[in-house]
Amino acid sequence: MLFLFTAMPTKTLHIISFDNPYPANYGGVIDVFYKIKSLHALGYRIYLHCFVDQRTTVHPELQAITKEVYLYQKNRNPLFLLSSLPFAVKSRYHRELVANIKAVEAPIWFEGLQSTMLLQRADLAVPKYLRLHNIESNFYAGMYRSEALGIKKFLYFLEIGKYAKYERQLQKFNQVLTLSMHENEVVQSWTKSVSYLPVFHGNTAVVHHTAKGNYALYHGDLRLPDNRKAVQFLIQVFKAIPDYQLIIASSSGEEVVAPLIRTLSNVVFESLTSEAQLERLLHHAHINVMLSFQQSGTKLKVINALFKSRFCVINDNMVDDKRILALCERATNEAAFVAKINELKGLPYLDNDRRTAVLNEVLNDTKNAEKLVALLESSAP
Repeated sequence: MLFLFTAMPTKTLHIISFDNPYPANYGGVIDVFYKIKSLHALGYRIYLHCFVDQRTTVHPELQAITKEVYLYQKNRNPLFLLSSLPFAVKSRYHRELVANIKAVEAPIWFEGLQSTMLLQRADLAVPKYLRLHNIESNFYAGMYRSEALGIKKFLYFLEIGKYAKYERQLQKFNQVLTLSMHENEVVQSWTKSVSYLPVFHGNTAVVHHTAKGNYALYHGDLRLPDNRKAVQFLIQVFKAIPDYQLIIASSSGEEVVAPLIRTLSNVVFESLTSEAQLERLLHHAHINVMLSFQQSGTKLKVINALFKSRFCVINDNMVDDKRILALCERATNEAAFVAKINELKGLPYLDNDRRTAVLNEVLNDTKNAEKLVALLESSAP
């Protein structure tokens, strides 16, 4: 069934999100929430459609920047595992979504390829845009390599092949917006309507710090196998640096970390319970250590550390925008991380001004929203 729309109001947009973006307290939803906030500030009326499990509250902070918010429960029917479509895509469809989209004449912005099941059920004669949060086949390949549990490993393996086929859907969009230079290059082999748009993150100013902090910091969601693997790697690094402290901060995963650090006096786990607690840890850190074993997107923990802390030591999988990479110290293996941390632990941090200039230009939410608006307006019929 083809839905024909006419006389679209200006500055009105449907956004279909893989999750409720508030509270903006984990990777993908941070980009969604602050993109909506920035578009709202530029006069956009946002009709937000979210597929949810547990995040079923529409907070006042989200209501204030949207025209309407619709929540749809994800359908986790185990039979969907037998579908040729990726499970994360198949589970995000609701018949009320079609009616709600049809009720308001506006372009549709999809957050993540997993939010695009609608395209399998309805032909929509409006401009369609996709924020690609990952090249999902590559992302699941990384999850497969990092996962130890057999059943999860098998399910990740199935998703790799399903997404490899489903990624052909990218040709259906007026424009695809990627989160990294690498992903932009890959997607160019599938569609020429692709461009790189840096992540939205909510930071408005670089915090200027004194020259010395007190410790090294790693923070991340330890429910993710890639982050658990990164922590195991860093524990080995700090075994070789017994005179310098590493704090591992997470809202989950203490049971994973505790046995690994029991004999180490210089590595501690801190359970995160609030954003203020994380900001305090960033404020007092001298070195932020971050790495990933899979090349996917831009990791927001790097962006937050650059705005709110001092030295950042990363591997190349964390971010690939050369302007941002130039603000970080890079290491490729365990020996390189040990050498870099030993080098930096005694050095003063003096990079406030350069960091401010670069981040205000490259990672400015307002400027990037203006680029997004220009794209929406230029590709509208």
